[in-house]
Amino acid sequence: MTIKQLSRVAFAVIAFACLSISQHAEAQAKDSENTWRLGIGVEPGLPVGNDIRYVSRFSLGGSLRLQYDVKGPVSLMLTSGYTNFFGREFTQSIAIGGGKTVYNNVKFDNYGIIPVKIGAKIFAGQNLYVSAEGGAGFETTGSDKNVKMILSPGIGYATNFGLDFGARYDYYSGQNDNFGQVALRIAYGFKL
Repeated sequence: MTIKQLSRVAFAVIAFACLSISQHAEAQAKDSENTWRLGIGVEPGLPVGNDIRYVSRFSLGGSLRLQYDVKGPVSLMLTSGYTNFFGREFTQSIAIGGGKTVYNNVKFDNYGIIPVKIGAKIFAGQNLYVSAEGGAGFETTGSDKNVKMILSPGIGYATNFGLDFGARYDYYSGQNDNFGQVALRIAYGFKL
């Protein structure tokens, strides 16, 4: 299964879960409604897909998320930050004639991207939620500095004292260079 097919399946599953949860959670209300919040998070991740896995094995980012808690189980989000895919370094062996082998050290450059996403959280009960975000990713490295489309379904748990633990799949698409990452988000949020 390709990354594109996997992302479509993941998005369909998250969409179905959002619809199911929203029907059951409609009657439940969160403690604080119509509230603005700001969250600051750290986001470690693992690149997914053969092309990106060849270049990077680990990513790390930071994010700011503005969240508006509307009436009922829904919160709207605006998220931005920075994600760095650390360039991989390895030794490559090349066989040359006469049974000799040459070893080359290969070091890929880091790849940076600034995501700007909008989305929503739908709470199932007091603290557990599913989320969906979409937006653009602005490359900060390379000569072209292209813009990628980003789709990010996820799940998480928000505590009553400001901590937010989430997991998501980010799908980056554009310029015939599609890849993904599985990322965690550990954040602290507070009311504005």
